[in-house]
Amino acid sequence: MSEAKYARVAVPVPLYGLFDYRLEKHHRPVSVGCRVQVPFGRKSLTGLVMALNPSSSFAADKIKTVDKVIDEQPVLPEAQLKLLQWAADYYHHPIGEVLFTALPNLLKQGQSTQVGGEIIWQLTTTGDIFNPDELKRAPKQAGLLKLLQQMKAPASVEHLNAIIDNWRPAMQALDSKQLVTRHELPCLNMDLSKAIPAPTLHDEQQQAVSAIRQSLDQFNAFLLQGITGSGKTEVYLSLVDTVIKGGHQALILVPEISLTPQLTRRFQQRLGVPIAALHSGLNDRQRLCAWTLAAENKVQVVIGTRSALFTPMPHLKLIIIDEEHDSSLKQQEGFRYNARDLAMVAAKNANIPIVLGSATPSLESLNNALKGQYHYLKLTRRASIARPPKIELLNICNRPVEHGISDILYDRIKQHIEQQGQVLLFLNRRGYAPLLMCHACGWTTECPRCDAHMTLHHHNSRLQCHHCGHERQAPSVCPDCGHKELFSPGAGTERIEQALTALFPAIAISRIDRDTTRRKGELNDKLVKAQSGESRILIGTQMLAKGHDFPNVTLVGILNTDQGLFSADFRGTEHMAQLIIQVAGRAGRAEKPGEVLIQTHHPDHPLLQTLLHQGYEGFAQAALAERKQASFPPFAHLVVLRTEAGRKDVCMDFLQEARNTLLPLSSSAINIYGPLPAPMEKRAGRYRAQLILQSSERKALHPVLKQWLPGLSKQKSANRVRWSLDIDPQDMY
Repeated sequence: MSEAKYARVAVPVPLYGLFDYRLEKHHRPVSVGCRVQVPFGRKSLTGLVMALNPSSSFAADKIKTVDKVIDEQPVLPEAQLKLLQWAADYYHHPIGEVLFTALPNLLKQGQSTQVGGEIIWQLTTTGDIFNPDELKRAPKQAGLLKLLQQMKAPASVEHLNAIIDNWRPAMQALDSKQLVTRHELPCLNMDLSKAIPAPTLHDEQQQAVSAIRQSLDQFNAFLLQGITGSGKTEVYLSLVDTVIKGGHQALILVPEISLTPQLTRRFQQRLGVPIAALHSGLNDRQRLCAWTLAAENKVQVVIGTRSALFTPMPHLKLIIIDEEHDSSLKQQEGFRYNARDLAMVAAKNANIPIVLGSATPSLESLNNALKGQYHYLKLTRRASIARPPKIELLNICNRPVEHGISDILYDRIKQHIEQQGQVLLFLNRRGYAPLLMCHACGWTTECPRCDAHMTLHHHNSRLQCHHCGHERQAPSVCPDCGHKELFSPGAGTERIEQALTALFPAIAISRIDRDTTRRKGELNDKLVKAQSGESRILIGTQMLAKGHDFPNVTLVGILNTDQGLFSADFRGTEHMAQLIIQVAGRAGRAEKPGEVLIQTHHPDHPLLQTLLHQGYEGFAQAALAERKQASFPPFAHLVVLRTEAGRKDVCMDFLQEARNTLLPLSSSAINIYGPLPAPMEKRAGRYRAQLILQSSERKALHPVLKQWLPGLSKQKSANRVRWSLDIDPQDMY
């Protein structure tokens, strides 16, 4: 084989294709998948080698030279490169940006793959008894030594940074005097207790485990549909236990960061092995640590959110996706991939099984199972002695409703509290009220930058737009007519909390939403109190709906169902049905019976009636029939070209020109709709519009997109708009 003189390099820029660079003899040997430092325009960028060639099709004097070869070994192995190349082709996204999505931040910056653990400082035996007064001439050293003696525990760099400015010189002086010593902890905590014995699986769980175990040496896709509380996690644990005992690795993807610590603890306790967690709550060092240990096969289990899919795992034997229906598995900015769909490709490439678990499967996955493309496994009963909760529709037409809670629901809350139960109230709207209004002239708090109202937050008397973040002080009089009588119709979680605190002053109430869980550790603290029963009333948004086990909850109240019954998005009713079932599943998970009350002004709505009498499967069958008739996914494939600009006409002109260039390339198999204003036409001060492509055949769409895309950036108005392509969109906003 000829000597490689040129490297084809992917760089993290929004340009399609690879770039040729010359390799010099003084460079260290380089392999495909290694990082290199390269000149790009006036910058120096970290790139990734995708191919090595003895020659280039470009003139030699036009080709720049690699500045530095960073890695001795590839940071992305062949399996990951293959998956990411496929993703770039399928989602029609620049390969450089796709590849660098897969890398931890420190590797993107060109830093070493070797990562140390947390640095701690602790007293030596001499330092523990040394009198700080003997350091009179060095007051900073004396103060630092005294602090360490008072702490009676090692001090981390992070802790020292938070309480003392410029402490390092004093610490180094104490170190030279042998009063303190520096230690580097492992980057992942490997201190594990003995594994907790597994419970006996019931018949349905055992059947599911046996079916999947038989496929551990080949690709197969399984849809595991289990009612809430049926023990899906025990099925996962049993399968992962088998995998790691065979010396292999398992990857578990979850949709929400809030589920990761809880699931990690449970897996660690049961399996007795170190677990690498990967999610956005980690700092860069922690993320690289987990990523590197998995890549080196030093941890056998990785649990993480969607981007954890890209972690190199050389001995991967099983992929599990929990809550596979959740839209959080789809990236909504930049490289818009769907982790569930990409995981299916990864499993097929590796010839290993993949398990999609949910109480409320997506209609796409359910349709694949019904067609026989996925093996369909069901858990129809709860794992413990607990029974499914009793669900009741609460018709609130012409009934007293105060602060979003009807009189009947107030009575039931009081009853459950008196019986030592725990109550969970679900409302997918944070803040105090969705708007402020003038009683005299009808003025409302419209956001100046969005087609939306600004939400009232009572604790700081602020109005905030939950779409763009715009804020201002809430007025005390109407800005239009000067009238003093302003009122706030509707309710958010903050208002519910305030009302129930007044009604039950002696009861511990916990509100769990984005406003109350911003600081590190707050969410975990609140979940611990909820699970222990210390918080007797829980009020929250979607953060409370997914995957949490609250054994003491006996009553669930769903406060504003009507909001999701009339969505402009064709997936709106599916999402609403999933939320209702998921939230309802938090009730009655232990010995105490549970009940669920759903407040609605539309008790006869077909969705609610179907859910009540036929459950989620009945709803899904009806929804699939509607989708088929309307040629919506999963019976058709969608692509959305989205634009945004400071002027409405610029968006529409760009899309019209894009449509005109698409028509000659297209065929009768593709339907084109638009240009159309987005359902929320104005957001964050910019106008938004879209062009929608629909086809019953995926293979009809992609060749056309490949021809069409390169011309979009050359259109007359291309430099006046932001545009993006969304393949298989999860929402139409």
